[in-house]
Amino acid sequence: MRECGILLPIASLPSKYGIGAFSREAYEFVDQLKEAGQSYWQILPLGPTGYGDSPYQSFSAFAGNPYFIDLEQLIKEGLLTKQECRKSDFGEDNTHIDYGKLYESRFLLLKKAFLRWKSQMEDQNIHIDILFGRELIEETRNYCFYAALKCYFKAASWIQWDRDIRLRKEEAIKEYKKFLAEEIQFYEFQQLMFLKQWRKLKDYANKKGIRFIGDIPIYVAFDSADSWSHPELFQFDEENMPKAVAGCPPDAFSATGQLWGNPLYDWEYHKATGFNWWMQRMKYSFELYDVVRVDHFRGFDEYYAIPAEEETAVNGTWEKGPGIKLFETMRETFGQVNIIAEDLGFLTPSVHKLLDETGFPGMKVLQFAFSTGERSTYLPYFYDHNCIVYPGTHDNDTVRGWYETMDEDEKQFTREYLNNVHTPEEEISWDFIRLAVASVADLAVVPLQDYLCIGKEGRINTPSTLGGNWTWRMKEGEFTPEIRKRCRKLNAVYGRCPEN
Repeated sequence: MRECGILLPIASLPSKYGIGAFSREAYEFVDQLKEAGQSYWQILPLGPTGYGDSPYQSFSAFAGNPYFIDLEQLIKEGLLTKQECRKSDFGEDNTHIDYGKLYESRFLLLKKAFLRWKSQMEDQNIHIDILFGRELIEETRNYCFYAALKCYFKAASWIQWDRDIRLRKEEAIKEYKKFLAEEIQFYEFQQLMFLKQWRKLKDYANKKGIRFIGDIPIYVAFDSADSWSHPELFQFDEENMPKAVAGCPPDAFSATGQLWGNPLYDWEYHKATGFNWWMQRMKYSFELYDVVRVDHFRGFDEYYAIPAEEETAVNGTWEKGPGIKLFETMRETFGQVNIIAEDLGFLTPSVHKLLDETGFPGMKVLQFAFSTGERSTYLPYFYDHNCIVYPGTHDNDTVRGWYETMDEDEKQFTREYLNNVHTPEEEISWDFIRLAVASVADLAVVPLQDYLCIGKEGRINTPSTLGGNWTWRMKEGEFTPEIRKRCRKLNAVYGRCPEN
């Protein structure tokens, strides 16, 4: 089937109270997707974010971001009042997210909601620990314990906690769980509300014929419940400090490479356990999403290991990853799986072989196709149907912003390829949308900003930079009926509407 979708982070919805959420606007966007002839809504990772606000550096691979909980729904349930929400300061600019204001306001409101909810449960003789045990998986509850500890230690990374709890001594775990019992319940309440609201939204979307493409990073953050709860999964020493960390080597874009700092997996341990932790992670992801996009697919073939004491990525080495065995175990566990492999960048023959063996569709990005003097394999005439084509991703500039910065030779090649004679620059993104949906790729996914013809101000993320990322939001009513009609017509012409 030829299908199409739109990429829009949940955070970018025009919901009230400072950030996009599982709110009325999310349900309206589902309706708009259907009207525009779409089959997929692609989002970014849903986990709770930490320093830098990146959804790819989450505090847990098994938890949801409490910022996405719809406060309006909590008002309807009698857990908050409209006055309490309106009095909170979420920042004045509704086109961008102010994470500092959000952090200061959101948790105060959620704590009020939790205490009222807890009182309601007590009035109904409902034992909330039994409820949490039934509704939340063990790894999610591990995150809630970790989050309560992190709050107690004034947001410090777990590596800076007192040694007994940092190393998870049995007596320390018992004492802290008792001491922080209510705070742990507060975080469990957040996860309960997150799952309840997300499942309701997903069910609504699925019934409308819209499926979710979710995104999981290959690595977890060092400051996360995952690395604290399960040090045996990673290349740590006896003090649970990393021996080596993740990154990528020097290239044309960076003379010193990229030092990501994520802990590296001890793949031999994972193999010995039948990849048990990974199977739990994928089970959680398959329950959240209809399709899972796995970031940095190359790392499953070979990964770049940088000694932990290094200050740059220059002195790293390539090491073997788990290879096809991980994905064979996945198929044995789950059967046929819906996975998209993020296979961008320089790929070795062994990565191509691994992708072929899995049968997963890879990614094609049109912005990578138009470099002077090259005939890039990202040009559509090289595509096989088993791939996903994007004009750009969340890590790229918008098409308009990118095109405006191209040199004249690149623009000339682009215009010749597109047979672009009359399109004004402010409408150039529609030529790339047409190129994507006209291609043989099974699925075409377009960032919403490109349908809106937004320039560089609509960029979601600039890799290897800190600050100013992950903040863009769509304005109320910006995805107009006229744009949706144009979108549907284009998709219908190229056989991508659901009725085709």
